[in-house]
Amino acid sequence: MSALWLLPLAIGLPLVLAALSALPLVRERSLTLAIAAPLPGLAAALFAPRGEAIVIPDLVLGVTLTLSDAGALFLGGASLLWLIAGLYSRLHMKGKDGAGNFALFWNLCLAGNMGVFLAADAVTFYVAFALVSLMAFPLVIHDRSAKALHAGVVYIVLAVLGEAALLGGLILASGAAGGSTEMAALTDAIWLSADRPLILALLIAGFGIKAGLVPLHIWLPVAHPAAPVPASAVLSGAIVKAGVFGLLVFLPLGAELSVSGGILTALGFTGAFGAAIYGLTQRDPKAVLAYSTVSQMGLVLAAIGAGLAASLPLEALMAGIAIYALHHGLAKGALFLGVGAMTTVSGSAARRLRLALGLIALSVAGLPLTGGALAKLALKAPLGALHEGLITVSALTTALLLAHFLRLMQPREETVEPSQPLRSILVMILGFCAITLPWLAFSQSGLTINYTWQAGNLMNAAWPLALAALLILLVSRSRLKAPPAPQGDLLAFVEAAGRPMAAAARSLTRDNARRRGRDTASNAPAWRDRLGALIDKTEAMLDRTLALSLLLIALAGVALLLG
Repeated sequence: MSALWLLPLAIGLPLVLAALSALPLVRERSLTLAIAAPLPGLAAALFAPRGEAIVIPDLVLGVTLTLSDAGALFLGGASLLWLIAGLYSRLHMKGKDGAGNFALFWNLCLAGNMGVFLAADAVTFYVAFALVSLMAFPLVIHDRSAKALHAGVVYIVLAVLGEAALLGGLILASGAAGGSTEMAALTDAIWLSADRPLILALLIAGFGIKAGLVPLHIWLPVAHPAAPVPASAVLSGAIVKAGVFGLLVFLPLGAELSVSGGILTALGFTGAFGAAIYGLTQRDPKAVLAYSTVSQMGLVLAAIGAGLAASLPLEALMAGIAIYALHHGLAKGALFLGVGAMTTVSGSAARRLRLALGLIALSVAGLPLTGGALAKLALKAPLGALHEGLITVSALTTALLLAHFLRLMQPREETVEPSQPLRSILVMILGFCAITLPWLAFSQSGLTINYTWQAGNLMNAAWPLALAALLILLVSRSRLKAPPAPQGDLLAFVEAAGRPMAAAARSLTRDNARRRGRDTASNAPAWRDRLGALIDKTEAMLDRTLALSLLLIALAGVALLLG
C-alpha cells in the first residue's frame, strides 16, 4: 500500500487534535496529545513517494498535495522540530494557565506549516500559509504581558500586510495563467506577464515578511523574545521557512531577472551582515537569536536573489537551500529551547548544557565537518565567486554574534524554575540532529562527501572562526562592549519619532473636547459619556499604532522599488 495517504494525514491530524481540544475532557490533556501531531509529517518525509500527487476534490476548492525531494527536507526538519518543541512545551506549560488554548493554536499553526510544504496548487498553499501566519499570533501573545501584546500588534499587522500582498500577487499570476491555480502554470505565467514587476514585488514582499527579509524583518526581534520558549523555537526554526519555501516554488527561477534578483540579493546580504552586527547590541538572549535568524535567512534570500539574477535553474538552488534550512531549523530551535532549559539547571548540569549550546552555535557558524559546514557548502555550490565569498565571510559575524549569545547564557548559581533535566536532554537531541542529519541529506546537493574534505573547503570554513576567536580575545581583554540598542531596530526608531506626534495630536483632541464640553458636561446624556469613552480608547489605540503605520508606508515604498 502506498504511503501517499500520509500527506493528508500530516495536515489532518493536527486539525483534528485542534478541534478535540475544545472538548472539556480532552482540553486538559491537549498538550500531551499535541506531541503526536507532527508524527505523520515526519513519517511522510521518510516514507511518502516523491513526485506523486493526491487529490481531494471536495475539500475547499479542491486540494492537491505532493512531496518533492527538497520539500521532504523542509517537511522532515519542520516535523522533527515541532515534535521536540511539543515535548518541551508539555514541560514548559505544566501547571500554567492557558495550556488548552496554547495547544489549540499550536496544532492549527502546525497544520498550516505542514500544508505549505505539501501543497501542489496555489489555493491550498495560500490557505495553509494564511493559517500558519494567523495562528502564530495567539502563540506570540500567549503570556498577555505588555511586551507580548506589543509584539503581537507588530506581528499581526505585518502578517496581514504580507497576506494581502501575497493574495494580490497570486491573483495576478493566476489571471496571467488563464485562471489556473497549478504552481508550475503560475510560475511560467509570471515570466510572460506584462504585470511581472508588480507580481514579483507582491510575492517578494509577502514571502519576505515571513522569511525576515530586511526591512520587513522587524517582527522577529520583538516577537521572539516575547513568545513562550517553545513558540520562539518553531517561529524561528520552522515558520520562517514557509516564506523561503514560497519564494522557491513561486518565483520563476531559471529565468533571468537581473533587477529583481539584484535587489533581493542586496537586501539579503544587508540582513546577513547588518542583523548580525546589530544583534551584538542586544542583552536578551532570545533577541540575539532572533537577529541571528534574520542574518541566516538573509544568506538564503541572497542565494535566491543571485539565482534569479544569474538565471540559475531551480534544481541547482532548491537542494542546497533545503539542506541549509534543515540544519538551521534544528540548530536554531535547539538554541531557543536552550534559553528556557538554562533556567532549570545549575552547577555542572548548566555547564554541560552551555557546552552543548556552544557546539550547536559553532555548527551554525560553519565549524568544519559539522552539519552547518555541509549546509554552507551546499548553499554556496551553485553560486558565483563573489556570492560564495560573502557567505564564507558571513561566518565571521555569525560566530561573533553567537559568542555574544553564549556570554549571555552564563550558568547561574540557582535555578529560576524547578530542576527539569529532560529539557536539557531535548535540547541536546535536537542539536545532535542538526549536526548530523545534513550528512545524510548532502547527496541531494549533487556533491560528494569527498568534497567536504577538500583542503580549500576546510580552510574556508576554519579561517572565519579563527579570526572571530582572535577578535573575541582582543575585545575581552580591552573590556569593550557594544552599547545597548532597542529591540526591533527600525521599528523602535520610528516609534520614538512618532511618539511626540501622537502625544501632540491626543493633547489637541482632548483640549478641543474639554472646550466643547465645558458648559454641557453636567447635563450630558449617558450615551455621550459612553461615546467619549470609546473615542478615548480609539485614541489610545492610534497612539500605539501610529508609528507602525508610518513604517508600513515606508515598507510600501520599498515594495514599489522592488517592482
